[in-house]
Amino acid sequence: MTAATPDAPPAGAPVLELEDLVMHFGPVRAVDGVSMSIAPGRVTALVGESGSGKSTVGRCVVRLLSPTSGTVRLAGTDVTTLSRRAMRAHRRDVSIVFQDPAGSIDPRMLVGDVVAEPLRLQGRAGNRADRTRRVAEQLERVGLNSSVAQRYPHELSGGQRQRVSIARALVSEPHLLVADEPTSALDVSVQASVLNLLADLQRDIGFACLFITHDLSAVEYLADDIAVMYLGQVVETGTREEVFAHPRHPYTQALLAAAPVADPVRQRERVRVLLGDDLPSAIDPPSGCRFHTRCPVAVERCATVVPALRRVGGGTVACHLVEDDGTGPDVRDQPHETGDPA
Repeated sequence: MTAATPDAPPAGAPVLELEDLVMHFGPVRAVDGVSMSIAPGRVTALVGESGSGKSTVGRCVVRLLSPTSGTVRLAGTDVTTLSRRAMRAHRRDVSIVFQDPAGSIDPRMLVGDVVAEPLRLQGRAGNRADRTRRVAEQLERVGLNSSVAQRYPHELSGGQRQRVSIARALVSEPHLLVADEPTSALDVSVQASVLNLLADLQRDIGFACLFITHDLSAVEYLADDIAVMYLGQVVETGTREEVFAHPRHPYTQALLAAAPVADPVRQRERVRVLLGDDLPSAIDPPSGCRFHTRCPVAVERCATVVPALRRVGGGTVACHLVEDDGTGPDVRDQPHETGDPA
């Protein structure tokens, strides 16, 4: 098969494919066998608690980290084995927006130079007039006046800096955008506007997106598909509609039960799912199902046998208690407290 180039991904192929991705930091097993794919034009949300390995997956995808083992394919090309020089040709395929815009933008550079930097590094900067025009167009596309190009990052608000980060990420026209908690460092009043911007840009441009977050309200608004991570492994995948309507893994059910809702009456009436307080460590994860130490419905088999991630319905799930037809226990049906915490 002919190797893919950044300008010509194989027709119909996934933009991103992960096969058994592993990333260990010494004894810490941050990512431990993640497999997933993203189709062209789709937004896949990678969700889970802090420390589940979501951001590490994102950094492996853009090759800021070199995986311990496994495969990362961008537009059909395995980038895990590429040298730094060879990887440069594929950098335009994928871009990343980091969680903290203040820490991801060089404070000594003008905003215009920040946005133009990917073009310069990829040898596509052109002459000064062309570069100025492209930067101005990109800034206006993300809702900023072109005059911002002559300002320094510290002169902008947090929301404006994140818009600059998005402009920089998309100026090279990547096939895949990795958005790593892009709104969590912003004021609540600005988060919605940044999410609206991402949704509009994704609809207009059509890039695929790996949206890393713990905010399930943002997932419900933006994502097409969902992958749920727990302690370095994917435990459930499916479309947004399927996962929200019929979550199958007990961990997914607990996450959805913990997500706040805007209606105060409904919020007071909701069932609170209390998980076990035996928080496992990524240095020495539990045997069998990694969630069994906190799972309210775990059985003896869960502690000894690792559940395979198998296809159920339109998605996948790694749980011994879920039948092939998708039926299984729901932790929200167990006896729990109701109402808001005291």
